[in-house]
Amino acid sequence: MTSPVTHPTQAEQGPGETNIVKVVFASLIGTAVEWYDFFLYGSAAALVFGTLFFPESEPAAATMLAFGTYALGFVARPLGGIVFGHFGDRVGRKKMLVTSLLLMGVATFAIGLLPTYATIGLGAPILLLVCRLVQGFAVGGEWGGAVLMAAEHGEDSRRGFWSSWPQAGVALGNLFATGVLWLLAAFQSDDAFLAWGWRIPFLLSAVLVIIGLWVRLSIEESPVFKEAHSELSTSEKQHVPLFEVVKKYPREVLVAMGMRMAENISYYLFTVISITFLTTYVGTTGDKGIILKALLIGAVVHFVTIPLIGALSDKVGRRPLYVAGAVGVAAWSWIFFDLIASKSETKILLAVVVGLVLHALMYAPQAAFFSELFGTSVRYTGASVGYQLASIFAGALAPIIAIKLLGPATNGAMNVDSVAIYMTIASVITLVAVFFAKETARSSLRHDRVLDNAHK
Repeated sequence: MTSPVTHPTQAEQGPGETNIVKVVFASLIGTAVEWYDFFLYGSAAALVFGTLFFPESEPAAATMLAFGTYALGFVARPLGGIVFGHFGDRVGRKKMLVTSLLLMGVATFAIGLLPTYATIGLGAPILLLVCRLVQGFAVGGEWGGAVLMAAEHGEDSRRGFWSSWPQAGVALGNLFATGVLWLLAAFQSDDAFLAWGWRIPFLLSAVLVIIGLWVRLSIEESPVFKEAHSELSTSEKQHVPLFEVVKKYPREVLVAMGMRMAENISYYLFTVISITFLTTYVGTTGDKGIILKALLIGAVVHFVTIPLIGALSDKVGRRPLYVAGAVGVAAWSWIFFDLIASKSETKILLAVVVGLVLHALMYAPQAAFFSELFGTSVRYTGASVGYQLASIFAGALAPIIAIKLLGPATNGAMNVDSVAIYMTIASVITLVAVFFAKETARSSLRHDRVLDNAHK
């Protein structure tokens, strides 16, 4: 076995190496841009896509069809995680981050130019689906690369804090998306927003992508990856990371998937589903300004809370916070819909903010936790597959299942308890997964079952 290479501290790094703050900022801003694009689609699916692309269906059914295209974006995410993870583990993290950002930008900008069903008929939802699949593929490769760049540049004792910033980028992206939609809703009539206003946020993504690319191109490759890559022989560099993950890390993939269930489902419950619930089930489209304002404030709180909880995970460990979050979102789901149904701005704000803080208890330590589960030569692939594969069963289906459980919007009999039961089951799955996960806080990232076996 080869001897480990000592990783320099930030103070020891030479002028050619990237400072951790710069790396974290690049991960944060790039992730924010990609998730701005991704969340924008979810919000638009809740607000306008049902009417514009599936106009012949009953309102709740049209919304569910719109969420169907939304869900297919999640189906493409594991494929993106596999493809980007493969090359990210073989040629480097940085190149994959740049490529994923470009793909996401092109797909989102194209959505802003799409003709609607009224213009070209069935071709409109088909084109929407294609753009959504490209979005899903791109974001599938984004998460793993962004968190690994932060995790592999930072010191072990503060990895939870540094790795949580890309997670905060998700909240920032949602803040951007919700903020733009809220401004449009505040200054446009419903007719104007439906006719052309909804296109503006998608077209604006081009500006954000240019900024994100400029920042990401300026950072250096991960030092942990470069060290491990330099130890590989020519034949070892041709390894297939996905096969190695399946062979050496099956337990870790299942643990990561289980840990994602409560986190991923609860996020879409407290954001996307809340929009549909208020505007379609208990209010009118005129109420969208209320829920968007609450989501806007909630995104700010979420953004601030995530790094704080990430830092806390370095002190108390990843597992205790994850357990608290899973139990919390299960309990809050029994209160959440009643608060939204009150149509009180204060109660709606409370529902969203508390829900997102509870979600952050899981999401903040997740990046470091998942990174620590896998060895360097397969870390991009392993973390991405565990994270993205779970998304198909969690976030992708959450809006569809929730709407189905709530029932038709026209009969006034909303079955909110069934949605709370759904959330509780997801939390139980996550708690079981956390039970089987080892505490990894402050552990070294310089471990690799694949290389250890190869060098024996």
